[in-house]
Amino acid sequence: MGAFTITYEEVYEWIKRSCTHVSEDSLEIMKEALAKEESAGARAMLSAMLENVAMADEQTKPVCQSPGFPTVYIRFGSTEGVELLRKYLPKAMVEATGNGYARPSIVHSLNRSNPGNNSGDGVPNIEYQYIPGQEYIELIVSFKGCGAELGNIYKTMTTAQLGSDLKGLKKLVYETVVNAGGMPCPPSAIGIGIGGQMDVAAKLSREAISTRDWRDENPDPQLKQLEQELLETINKLGVGPAGIGGSTTCLAVKIGMAATHTAICPVAINFHCWVARRFGVRLYRDGRREYLFGKEA
Repeated sequence: MGAFTITYEEVYEWIKRSCTHVSEDSLEIMKEALAKEESAGARAMLSAMLENVAMADEQTKPVCQSPGFPTVYIRFGSTEGVELLRKYLPKAMVEATGNGYARPSIVHSLNRSNPGNNSGDGVPNIEYQYIPGQEYIELIVSFKGCGAELGNIYKTMTTAQLGSDLKGLKKLVYETVVNAGGMPCPPSAIGIGIGGQMDVAAKLSREAISTRDWRDENPDPQLKQLEQELLETINKLGVGPAGIGGSTTCLAVKIGMAATHTAICPVAINFHCWVARRFGVRLYRDGRREYLFGKEA
């Protein structure tokens, strides 16, 4: 059995590409939405967004002036190669910033000092998941915009608050979307984390929209139906692209769920703007690379 071959140069290219391209799942859904959108203003806004993506792609420039916050998901069956990724990722982030592919936006949380290179404690945030028997390393780089973060909410619900047919949960989602308006830079993808305690729900909400293809279907039948119902209703709320009205408010709803305590039901609602700066790849020992989200290096 061969060893994993991972070079710093390719890790740097993955970071760079994440900053300058939008993943194919988001683009495909946006193009479909443009074809169906009836509002002239919303159509013009969606067209401008897609034109911006094409220009950034052609010129290898950042899609948005803000790089967002980088989180990297590493799923592995053997620790081999993982240490190299842990070593290369922060260095690649700094180099990409120095080369103009990401604005230096990372600051000290309290005194707000900015090192000027997107470095700092916990940057990038790296989430590890050990999967026994998995023969490849899966790496997903996700830059999530922080304007969208301003619309996020968390609530510890009770069984009574969930309501029959989850009416309370659905109401919470719809109210959150309306209250956020254009602040999360819609059309958004919305991640919902349910269960555990507060920390678990929050992580599930981020992971759901960062690691899943926005075109996929939840393997859990109940969650699949709930995702579809929420998506359809959200797009009837009239928020629209950039909050100017229309039927294209949400591109996808993705739910992650864990078991919880009988006294509570934690719920985290997490907005992701349409700028899906993600890169996903599976690394095999024989040197093969399998790219996710239809996005190759």
